[in-house]
Amino acid sequence: MKINEVAKLSGVTVRTLHYYDEIGLLKPNETTESGYRLYTKESLETLQQILFFREMNFPLSQIKEIMTNPNYDKEQALNKHKELLLKKRDRIDKLITLVNHTIEGEVDMSFKEFDMTEIEKAKNQYATEVKERWGHTEAYAESEKKTKNYDKEQWSQLNEEGASILKRFGENRHSRPDSDSSRELVQQWKEYITDNFYTCTNEILSGLGLMYIHDERFKKNIDKYGEGTAEYMAKSIEVFCDN
Repeated sequence: MKINEVAKLSGVTVRTLHYYDEIGLLKPNETTESGYRLYTKESLETLQQILFFREMNFPLSQIKEIMTNPNYDKEQALNKHKELLLKKRDRIDKLITLVNHTIEGEVDMSFKEFDMTEIEKAKNQYATEVKERWGHTEAYAESEKKTKNYDKEQWSQLNEEGASILKRFGENRHSRPDSDSSRELVQQWKEYITDNFYTCTNEILSGLGLMYIHDERFKKNIDKYGEGTAEYMAKSIEVFCDN
């Protein structure tokens, strides 16, 4: 199946599928001499798994860690997805019942049907279980070790330091990604991650750069420092890692 056919079937854009290929999350089974990406049934099953995790708001970086773990149990993950979806369905059913009662003229000032507490609790518990079972990469373990004793003041200082670098990226976003100032900013960002969280190799940094523009949550947060900051940062990282 060609990439445009997969996109049409799944509702995932071709651009997103290209990105999944770039970060090693979902690679085509074959690329023809003409450059066409071809996917099999197994690829579609993997894509479905990715979308299940996205439904639970897992970031792509964690999804990759989880699904490439040799101990990853697909059936176990699906059962957990099912539990959460059933909770969502139960909530929606209750909301529909409340709407019907209101349409029929019944006065019911109930608000418990809107409560997301149980679902959020289940999602958080599931996320914790998944990370503990399948999410322990070397970078994850190193980050856990480094950050476990950080106090509130240290976290505040780290957040300020990170925001300061992102602010400079924003101020510099109209510069060329291959300029000395851009390279210096990327180096500062790489050192910031390494010093405070985990060893940021060029390979990891390259993956982060892609995530900054393809994961809407990261993009939105970075673009707070100026529209186009995430794009500029990603391009600067790409140039930095290619040299």
